[in-house]
Amino acid sequence: MPLFLKRGLVFAGFVLFLLCAVPRAHAEKLFFSNEKDNTVTVLDAQSLKIVKVIPVGARPRGLVLSKDGKQVFVCVGDSDRIDVIDVQKLEVVGSLPSGPDPETFALSPDGNTLYIANENDNSITIVDVKAARIIGSIPTGVEPEGMAVSPDGKLLINTSETTSMVHFIDPLARKMMASVLVGTRPRYAEFTPDGKQVWVSSEVAGQVAVIDVASRKIVKTIRFEIPGVPKETVQAVGINITKDGKTAFVALGPANRVAVIDAATYEVKKYLLVGQRVWHMAFSQDQSKLYTANGISNDSSVIDVAAEKVLKSVPVGQQPWGVIDVP
Repeated sequence: MPLFLKRGLVFAGFVLFLLCAVPRAHAEKLFFSNEKDNTVTVLDAQSLKIVKVIPVGARPRGLVLSKDGKQVFVCVGDSDRIDVIDVQKLEVVGSLPSGPDPETFALSPDGNTLYIANENDNSITIVDVKAARIIGSIPTGVEPEGMAVSPDGKLLINTSETTSMVHFIDPLARKMMASVLVGTRPRYAEFTPDGKQVWVSSEVAGQVAVIDVASRKIVKTIRFEIPGVPKETVQAVGINITKDGKTAFVALGPANRVAVIDAATYEVKKYLLVGQRVWHMAFSQDQSKLYTANGISNDSSVIDVAAEKVLKSVPVGQQPWGVIDVP
């Protein structure tokens, strides 16, 4: 074989090796649950263009990514089930039982168990994900809503809207251990990355309770005062805390603001003007961006996390409720 052909083959092999050695980037996608039109809108996170609109059951709300990242679980409350979306196919490929009127849920750290808040049944339904069957239930206060599992999986948190309580539950014993009274209509719970605190938003009270997990006592109540905004419109809902535990973002509903909070001092640093009735939020994988679900303006506001400013808004579906980022 001529020398130039040998060199050409060697070079081609080297290029092929480099192409195989360099990891290929997977495009992140954003999944929005749209209550009004019974769909999940999928956006490409880089271009922020709609990739697909997926029909699901009636009144989709809570969204959770499976442990292996291959499926998105969707609470479809008026259909009394959990729809399962294949991340690659971008279509519903099955469903899980949920108990009546599922609104939100939490996935155990090992990915095997879903804990589902059944708002109209005053209970939590426990579902074995792999077996696709209900394996138990736990009674709660009236109108259970927010669900969170501690990073070590040993503690389950539930908020009950009507009783204005946060319930501390042993998920293995399936037993309520304690309840903490918080502000009116608690909607969401979020553990700090170290698991030492749980932050709980109260919608009607317009505040966030920071609870010490070990003592089960409120160590701080964070209140929000926005100049020129009526107090009754300041309704705290979604909470997102950065992985380093330094900054928290709180969605303030019809106040159309996201509060930026120093998680160490609990000081509200600023308010970011976003779309109408901001409900829930999701970080990008690298946490450089935060995406909101704005339920009345039917869009998502894109927030630069480091700069703490809103970059743009993009349309999604009708009355978006929840959002998750899928790698």
